[in-house]
Amino acid sequence: MPEGNTVWLTARMLRATLAGQVLTHADLRMADLATTDLVGQRVVDVASRGKHLLIRLEPASLTLHTHLRMDGRWRTHPAGYRVHDPDDHVRVVLANTGGTAVGWRVHEVALVPTSAEHTLVGHLGPDLLGPDWDADEAIRRLRLDPNRAIGEALLDQRNLAGAGNVYKAEICFLRGISPWMPVGDVKDLAGVVDLAHRLLIANRERYDHVTTGDTRAGRRTWVYDRAGRPCRRCGATIQVDSQGEVATQEGRLSYWCPRCQPGPVPASVAAAQRSHS
Repeated sequence: MPEGNTVWLTARMLRATLAGQVLTHADLRMADLATTDLVGQRVVDVASRGKHLLIRLEPASLTLHTHLRMDGRWRTHPAGYRVHDPDDHVRVVLANTGGTAVGWRVHEVALVPTSAEHTLVGHLGPDLLGPDWDADEAIRRLRLDPNRAIGEALLDQRNLAGAGNVYKAEICFLRGISPWMPVGDVKDLAGVVDLAHRLLIANRERYDHVTTGDTRAGRRTWVYDRAGRPCRRCGATIQVDSQGEVATQEGRLSYWCPRCQPGPVPASVAAAQRSHS
């Protein structure tokens, strides 16, 4: 699933093509929106809210909402671009006299009054890259469930919006805590939240995610996607296991260094440790 910085950059890309322009073509390829006519509407803004995209239209005061999930993406093209999509993966096409924006495999497509945006994104916590960022509020929300594993809590967009699996793994490593440590046992929760904010800010000008300071391929992260390899800091073998309610998805695997991140381990690892003791 795209991280918050990817969605923030996508919003900026769409804003450059659409904002201030009147739509000359609009194709919403979902059954409940297929007959909607947005031609003549002016795009006044494109905003990101966590991992959600909001395209605001006037004079109808409407907001077109999309979510990228795991495989969605937006691309922009010159004016007059013709969409060739034999697999029906295109969900949204918006065009003006200057360019065309195409939403491929975008999800949760909805059109609501702009005044009702809260029905789609009002549940989200403070946005790590948004003007509403509030570290104290993020900390307060995290503390509401002190028994929840910090790895799961950081992914819950109701606590803080924008952090995905890459940042979750890297934040836990850099703070030296196990992803399975209960929130209530994390000694410096403010430090965790501050690091999340700083990492997203540091990466908001790039589509990839660099937490090591080294932008070379294969050297951008400390533990994420490095299972079985030596820890860059101590040399121990990086571990990986599923975590959370949707742990069957690859996007919810947790990576960690057992030496640099002491603390609770997943049940499967604990069972293996007992069998060898």
